[in-house]
Amino acid sequence: MYNYTLMTDISQQIADIEETLRKTPHHKATNHFIGLMRGKIARLKDKQLEEQTPQSHDSDGRGSFAVRKHGDATVVLIGPPSCGKSTLLNLLTNAESKVAAYSFTTVGVIPGMFRYRHAYIQILDIPGLIEGAKKGKGRGKEVLSVARNADLLLIMTDVDRVNLLKKMVSELEGAGIRINQSPPEVVIDKKVSGGIEIHSNIKQEIDSQTMKEIAHEFGIKNGDITIKEKLSYDRLFDAFSANRVYIPALFAVNKIDLGQNNINEYIGISAEKNIGIDILVREIWQALKLVTINLADGEIVMKEGDTLRNIALKISPDFAAKIKSAKIWGPGSRFPGQEVSLSVKVQEGMKVKFL
Repeated sequence: MYNYTLMTDISQQIADIEETLRKTPHHKATNHFIGLMRGKIARLKDKQLEEQTPQSHDSDGRGSFAVRKHGDATVVLIGPPSCGKSTLLNLLTNAESKVAAYSFTTVGVIPGMFRYRHAYIQILDIPGLIEGAKKGKGRGKEVLSVARNADLLLIMTDVDRVNLLKKMVSELEGAGIRINQSPPEVVIDKKVSGGIEIHSNIKQEIDSQTMKEIAHEFGIKNGDITIKEKLSYDRLFDAFSANRVYIPALFAVNKIDLGQNNINEYIGISAEKNIGIDILVREIWQALKLVTINLADGEIVMKEGDTLRNIALKISPDFAAKIKSAKIWGPGSRFPGQEVSLSVKVQEGMKVKFL
């Protein structure tokens, strides 16, 4: 259950600090103070997220938001009500997600599975994401908790509401979900004493003392902080926060059979008319960074960056404990049947025989 009293108290604290910032003139002498106040807001918003513990079952009996991940990867459909997510799910999979021309047809998570290039890809259809979801509107907290566990987000809308894509990204960002971003290049080595030391070969716009005090706000009391990129305040807060998740995303515009205005760089589809679906599926595969590996008894799907040891572990921990090396053919090998260590990374089309 959510602690609404605490949530209200935190919201008031955030509002008070934001009001103070609105009244604070922005110039060099106030940069330190403004940075610290922004850090306090970021930490308070983190506390709000920490209080938003998702429930596995809804008290009104309308369905469960606890879904176990299956297959080689999980894609979560994000979109406003009635944009066609259920129709797309039914087209791609054997799921039977209820379809109707009114909002909030989907009241729980509807899972489906489809196969592509030997991979089993799970797709989750969740209730429509609306403005205010990060504050709990429209069961948004439950919806966002499912999104945080995705391997890929498919953020979609229809041709009449293309403007909602940016608003949905804002809701996701507000819930600690970073779209198509890498984590900040910041290494934090916590210690038991000695205070905080900042190390960076890159000139930072935020001074070291401000960074130290913001780190303290996030509970980092002692340690070495090594920074390998030029940080904005938002990236600094992300580096110190424990609840950020970094998820790739694709953006699709549905119902292009009704018009294709303003779809720009987005993937245009019509789930009802089966238009652009082949392109969408290929984009999903590429975004998930899956690779197919050939074994003696068939194919296995892994992710870019996985090693041969990861393949063995996926087969079974007992099998992985018995093998010491492998032979590989094709991509990644210098010659056919090259014997390599299990630390070698997988490549698409690689053939592997474990020894």
